Amino acid sequence: MARRVLVTGADGFIGSHLAERLVKDGFAVKAMVRYQPDGQTGWLRDVPSDILAEMEVVAGDVRDAAWVRSVVKGVDQIFHLAALIAIPYSYHAPESYMQVNVLGTLHVLEAAREFGVGHVLITSTSEVYGTAMHLPMSEAHPLQAQSPYAASKIAADKLGESFFRSYGLPVTMVRPFNTYGPRQSARAIIPGLMVQMQAGKREILLGDTRPLRDFVFVEDTVEGFIRLAKLAGEGLEVNIATGTAVSMGDLAHTLGKMVFPDGYFSLKNDPERMRPATSEVFNLCGDASRLEALTGWKPTLSLSQGLETMLAWFREKGNLYGYHSEGYHL
Repeated sequence: MARRVLVTGADGFIGSHLAERLVKDGFAVKAMVRYQPDGQTGWLRDVPSDILAEMEVVAGDVRDAAWVRSVVKGVDQIFHLAALIAIPYSYHAPESYMQVNVLGTLHVLEAAREFGVGHVLITSTSEVYGTAMHLPMSEAHPLQAQSPYAASKIAADKLGESFFRSYGLPVTMVRPFNTYGPRQSARAIIPGLMVQMQAGKREILLGDTRPLRDFVFVEDTVEGFIRLAKLAGEGLEVNIATGTAVSMGDLAHTLGKMVFPDGYFSLKNDPERMRPATSEVFNLCGDASRLEALTGWKPTLSLSQGLETMLAWFREKGNLYGYHSEGYHL
């Protein structure tokens, strides 16, 4: 009998890739998506139909404890990815981030404890570290909430740790650095740049060009989840990172040279993408030594290879973002 796994947030960027990979690996996948009145299932729409047909797709809301219990019952393992992730919006609606990211995680953990789930993998984020105090950033790096979003994820991580220490629930906090790839929201830096460039814009809008980020291709991130899922779940935080970082400005120039053969384009600051001065995280570069020691994981795609792969997907399926060749639509 196939191992039964639940992926919350399966309609999202990483969640859809993870659910797809789990089906390919022979798991019985229950894909939890956020309920939409029109029946839409997010990025699962990009999953091949034969693979999607193998999933049990359930729609609801992680803020509803009773519903979460009904979905968790009968599964062997949980990959918890359901969350609000847009950092700029968290400044305007912090309570909603606490409700979804913290209360939603609590509901998943309580249900997992009640039904004896064998392992819960909670998706964290490198944003919990704030600006680097030392490089590369290991799991021992101090936590610093520089946005309401980061605060909600720190709280969710600590809930996971508390359930391991208090109740012996097998838990792992998976901490990806900046994952990118096909299906990523156009709010994110790389698809946001691609939307503009593929629309023919030569003056490219972006926020602060100085922050550095450690970019991990989504297939490598998913591989990290898969390998960690095979472990016992001992309450550890585990980074998924490449150990190298690039500035937002350099990233834009690298991508621009791929899109514009003549090399003609310019960058312009977009005030709407700027964080408050004391909230900006200027350097995130991760140390994945723990993940490698535990599982043998190493990244397989360089940033340039990943960008080429994502650009090819975008050129084929940019319409999924509302992109059209005659205009720029976000």
